[in-house]
Amino acid sequence: MNLGVRTTFDIGDGRMVTIETGKLAKQADGSAVVTMGNTMLLATVCCKKDAVEGTDFMPLQVEYQEKYAAVGRFPGGFFKREARPSEYEILIARLVDRAIRPLFPKNFHAETQVVVTLISGDKNNLPDALACLAASSAIAVSNIPFECPISEVRVGRIDGKLVVNPTVEQMENSDIDMIVAASMDNIMMVEGEMKEISEEDMVAALNFAKDAIKVQCQAQLDLAAQVASANPKREYCHETDDEAIRERMQAELYDKVYAVAKSFKGKQARNEDFDQIYTDFAETLPEEEREEKSVMMKRYYDDILYHAMRNMILDERIRLDGRHTEDIRPIWIETGYLPSAHGSAIFTRGETQSLTTCTLGTKLDEQTIDGAVVEGSNRFMLHYNFPPYSVGEVKRIGSTSRREVGHGNLANRALKPMIPFDDPTFPYTVRLVSDILESNGSSSMATVCAGTLALLDCGVKMKKPVSGIAMGLITDEKTGRYAILSDILGDEDHLGDMDFKVCGTEDGITACQMDIKINGLSSEVMAEALAQAHRGRMFILNKIKEAMPAPREDYRPFVPRIVQMQIPREFIGAVIGPGGKIIQEMQRETNTIINIEEVGDFGVIDIAAPNVDNINAAVARIKAITTIPEVGEVYEGTIKTITAFGAFVEFLPGTDGLLHVSEIAYRRIDNVEDVLNVGDKIKVKLIEIDEKTGKFRLSHKALLPKPENAEENKGQNGNRPARQSGTPKNEGHRPTHGKHNGNHRSNKQHNPEKPQQDLPEIPDID
Repeated sequence: MNLGVRTTFDIGDGRMVTIETGKLAKQADGSAVVTMGNTMLLATVCCKKDAVEGTDFMPLQVEYQEKYAAVGRFPGGFFKREARPSEYEILIARLVDRAIRPLFPKNFHAETQVVVTLISGDKNNLPDALACLAASSAIAVSNIPFECPISEVRVGRIDGKLVVNPTVEQMENSDIDMIVAASMDNIMMVEGEMKEISEEDMVAALNFAKDAIKVQCQAQLDLAAQVASANPKREYCHETDDEAIRERMQAELYDKVYAVAKSFKGKQARNEDFDQIYTDFAETLPEEEREEKSVMMKRYYDDILYHAMRNMILDERIRLDGRHTEDIRPIWIETGYLPSAHGSAIFTRGETQSLTTCTLGTKLDEQTIDGAVVEGSNRFMLHYNFPPYSVGEVKRIGSTSRREVGHGNLANRALKPMIPFDDPTFPYTVRLVSDILESNGSSSMATVCAGTLALLDCGVKMKKPVSGIAMGLITDEKTGRYAILSDILGDEDHLGDMDFKVCGTEDGITACQMDIKINGLSSEVMAEALAQAHRGRMFILNKIKEAMPAPREDYRPFVPRIVQMQIPREFIGAVIGPGGKIIQEMQRETNTIINIEEVGDFGVIDIAAPNVDNINAAVARIKAITTIPEVGEVYEGTIKTITAFGAFVEFLPGTDGLLHVSEIAYRRIDNVEDVLNVGDKIKVKLIEIDEKTGKFRLSHKALLPKPENAEENKGQNGNRPARQSGTPKNEGHRPTHGKHNGNHRSNKQHNPEKPQQDLPEIPDID
């Protein structure tokens, strides 16, 4: 292999992509570095020399990993090093795996590992759209057999214009976010989310991606041609055959298999009959031959199952469970099944069943995203669980599988645009959990439907309900016949040529995922599949609407109530208090959870509590702290200090004013302590704010009925009493412990909702 061989191409808008090989990781069977901007990915592929005896599948392992040093960051956590892959890394690895797996020869069974590593990051050029290009390039320059180079691109649509690999900044205004993998001639894989686009728009986006990928595939061919002589493709023999056994099994078993396929039994009964046919045939062979040839016999039997099922569908337009190609399995729905969950729903379609729960939480429940490139927080989580009992198996239950991560991500993308996160009256964090209780085809689409129902049962005011359907395809390349299948079974997925999942509302597609196992899928067939998927989605959507026409009018009693309010930014510190003392005391006394976030010129406060009364108490406390005193307003205060000339009253938290002795009652009071005590509650009216000093003068007398012929103690300034002999000149000052600066700000509005308490009034002594 030559050192530092490279090729460069333009992705279409002047941005250049470089593929380089022969410089890094030369002991791998193949390696390549892909660079766009400051983003660099190193891809390597290693393959064992031969297959393990008895292996009848392609043992491919694909890993994607991000190095935090690539973007100049430290990993989070205690150990400060990269550990298990994040969900983002798993999803990228799945994108690469699903695209390249079908292109290894079917009879190639040597263990193969592809590792793609982010070695330099550019936060404006995401690496996920380049990972498959890097992986395919590494395989293309290796000696590992591979049908043809492929690549992936992200397709966005900004202001109605389709764009290849848009930047992060551009994606903020895009209504399509779709990753498409293709070879020079055929689309291999699709996954993405959209903002209710039409089927026609989706076909146009796929064709646009296909044209862009041709350039990338040609670049790989050019690169591989430069190293082909030094690293020719290896020869292999990983399968042995016995044509006599193959022909005998075909002759004796095909009709029996066809009859079982057409018996229209349930999944388990049908599989038991298929297993019995194989067992009966195997027992006709000598035990030694049976064991020696078991691997090839099972392979031949799988071929018989494959052709029998496909021929039945193509010839008779009928399927394993007796349905015609466009029929949807029977659906039954039950909402509110779990009494203690915030929202729950059972969605059952045929032999696939999802029990989904919805839980609402506060901002403190948000998920923190701390990837090397992608950072932020997430208010919506959807977790998909696929226990072994859902397919009648006994398996060890370990950590979350890649399949579970991928299926949950697809349902997440389908539902997230319809949750009203842009509505200020919905400040919740949302978690959906789909537990698959039965599975026979398209449990991810059952999750989408059950997720919609659980959200509605919870009382979430969704913008629109969402449904999903999985489509299949059976083709005959020799005759050109094909059949598009709606709502596919597990066997139809396994033995078919396409698994195409489409989710959306009545107005358009919100998410899709497609895997194609054949070479060649015309735009006409794709358009027909999408049109048929639309009819199926609408049928299922109507079933959802029948079961849950609208969201619950209100949340269940045990759902946390959350109120969001805004305060001027300068009051955030006053609400929090020194060391968080005030907010912690407020949460404890009102039994609430309070979260404050600075957004622009405001502090946005989320208050959560089990009931409305607790929230109102917290709101009143916060309003009291942030209220600007206004002349003429009435407040409930607490007497803090008593002097010879009156009392200082804390009428707002941290804000004191002077209640002069002449403003206590309509008659003369010689000793303030005769009528007032420290700690007493008293209603007062703010009658003056000194413009120079910002000091506050209060009156209780102004709130009392004025007695007839009452003699008021008037001074030389009219209604304002003269300063008595011995009264300090600084009367009216506020104690230094108050937090408010005392400055009058007339542009702020006082909130009149501050709760008032009916207190015993000070008697007017005649």
